[in-house]
Amino acid sequence: MCGRYELHAHPAAIALAFGLEHPPQLRARYNIAPTQDVPVVRLSPAGAREIVQVRWGLVPRWAKDPSIGQRMINARGETVASKPAFRNAFRRHRCLVPANGFYEWTAGSDGRKQPLWIGMRDGGLFGFAGLLERWLDPDGHPLDSCTILTTQANALIARLHDRMPVIVAPDDYARWLDPDDPAPSELVKPYDPARMRFHPVSTRVNSVRHDDASCIEPLPDADGFLPLQGADEASPPDDEGAAQAPEAPGQARLF
Repeated sequence: MCGRYELHAHPAAIALAFGLEHPPQLRARYNIAPTQDVPVVRLSPAGAREIVQVRWGLVPRWAKDPSIGQRMINARGETVASKPAFRNAFRRHRCLVPANGFYEWTAGSDGRKQPLWIGMRDGGLFGFAGLLERWLDPDGHPLDSCTILTTQANALIARLHDRMPVIVAPDDYARWLDPDDPAPSELVKPYDPARMRFHPVSTRVNSVRHDDASCIEPLPDADGFLPLQGADEASPPDDEGAAQAPEAPGQARLF
């Protein structure tokens, strides 16, 4: 799963990496958690890429209560095209979630859960595969929300967990965002492990109250760290979209 991540790149670097017309007004965030507002890249009605803030935790159009989003922070890539909670968004409202890294938890040598930062070898930006949805409350006020897709772990992440977030290669950004391509399922796959790395970080990241650069700094003994094969995660659990309900007419064309 993906239950925490971080984005600290300079706005100009984000604009360059994701093909935005202008640098976004974003501050560095080192401990982004579910139910918070997060920046995502989507296509505007004019077809240009733009960054908007949405709630992390997808609320389906048919939901009676937005609290369901707390269980929809991730969507399994293997079933995203068929589950009622996600299939409309997968066909029509895909997005990219910019990140510099994400966190996973595994068992340390003393048996306690050890958080790890995971990202690119070059420390650069990347984009999670995300889905967007718009929900209307009874008074017609909209709530835009998102989820991050997950897939089987690559060879590197498999040392920590059996799943990982779907990372879209930069060459595939245009296709992932293209609403005229209704089912780019072949992009939902593990990312190249040779381009990724991880290191253990302080348990300060366990609390969302801590949001500073120390959250991503390697521990002093990081070079000697070897996670246990198949260790269980310690990050908050998610239901990955177990809820199902019929389609709700009238909200299909809100974007």
